[in-house]
Amino acid sequence: MSSSARLSLSTVVLDAHDAHELAAFYQRLLGYVVRAEEPHWVLIGPPPGTGGISLALQTEPEYMPPVWPTRKPGDQQMMLHLDIEVDGGPHALAAETARAVAEGARLAEYQPQDDVRVLFDPSGHPFCLWTETPGTT
Repeated sequence: MSSSARLSLSTVVLDAHDAHELAAFYQRLLGYVVRAEEPHWVLIGPPPGTGGISLALQTEPEYMPPVWPTRKPGDQQMMLHLDIEVDGGPHALAAETARAVAEGARLAEYQPQDDVRVLFDPSGHPFCLWTETPGTT
C-alpha cells in the first residue's frame, strides 16, 4: 500500500551522560543554536534559514560509549557516527581538527584515510571530519 505522505530525516538523536554538555560541544563545533530544551534533553540545529539536520541530545544515566575500532567481542560497538564535511581541503581539515580538539573532542589513534579525521566527542561518540580531495568526487 503506498502513502502520499512525504518522509524526511530531520534529526539524529544521541544519548549521553549529560545532554546539555554534549549539546554545548556541538553548538560550538557546528555553530548550531538551541531550538528546544528540557532538563534531560536538548534539540540543537542550524540557525534559522540555513537548513541542515538537527541533533537531539538526551541524558541516559546508563550510557556506555562505543569502542572504535572494535577491539574485542563484547565491546559496545559503534552503531552510527556523524560525518561533518570541511570545506577548504587538507589545510582546512587540519585547522578544523585542531579546533574540534580545543572544543573538547579527542583524536582517535587509528586514522583510516588522509582526507578524514576520526574524533570522539566528549561523550565518546565517534565522528568524522572530512574534506574532498582532488579525484574523490
